[in-house]
Amino acid sequence: MSHRSEYPSGVPCWVDTLQPDPRAATQFYGALFGWDFAGPGGMPDGGEYYVARMRGLDVAGVGSTPKQNAGPSAFWNTYVAVDDVAATCEKVHAAGGSAVAGPIDALPAGRLAVVTDPAGAAFCLWEARERPGAQVVNESAAWSMSALIAADAERAARFYAEVFGWQTAPFSAGGATLTLLRRPGYVGGEPAQPVPRDVVAVMLPTGGEYPAGTPAHWSVAFWILDVDAAAATAASAGATLVAPPHDTPGFRRAIIRDPQGAVFTLSQIPRS
Repeated sequence: MSHRSEYPSGVPCWVDTLQPDPRAATQFYGALFGWDFAGPGGMPDGGEYYVARMRGLDVAGVGSTPKQNAGPSAFWNTYVAVDDVAATCEKVHAAGGSAVAGPIDALPAGRLAVVTDPAGAAFCLWEARERPGAQVVNESAAWSMSALIAADAERAARFYAEVFGWQTAPFSAGGATLTLLRRPGYVGGEPAQPVPRDVVAVMLPTGGEYPAGTPAHWSVAFWILDVDAAAATAASAGATLVAPPHDTPGFRRAIIRDPQGAVFTLSQIPRS
């Protein structure tokens, strides 16, 4: 497991889900992951925001879908830590992306913006004040990694290199190849992990687990001790199994759509 108290600029730091009924979402995720919730706090547009916790430490957020949202009614976000949201928005524009919303003050926690890469994959920028990010990662029921689903890997690699300085590296496991997204100088993850500790995310192609034509997007994955049992719990609570539990190189995984439509991934921690 990993405890985090700070995140350098250019490192994914937080995940949250925005939902039409955030209170119902807290019940679903509380039952699935055993999370407790602090809140509600307020959102800039007047919605509610809850902070999910394990052992009193922050792990994720659950909030109201923005009133002006034109996309899916419920979704998961990945936030990347930056020193200056406004300046990073300018870099996003220069690299071919777009700013969807912000900069927005979410005080006292921090300041954010919602942006998209050139292919339309949305993510958030986070300039921390009181909340640097997730305090618990890389353990069961906690966020483990975010993945960029991209049909044009070269275009995506150029964009994220220009904005965050990320470098790409191929990684093969069990006959499958994916692309690691690395931030040189960062030390995260776990000492015994099979990939370098400067890995901040992965990039997955369409055409495999994600069918050809899948829109570019950021996917959020949580580790879980028993993916089959967790998928059954989610389904019994009204979720849809987009991809039922299945084996992939190094993991057993399931892709879940929660009762309000937000999609996330469960990955079973390899047993020692």
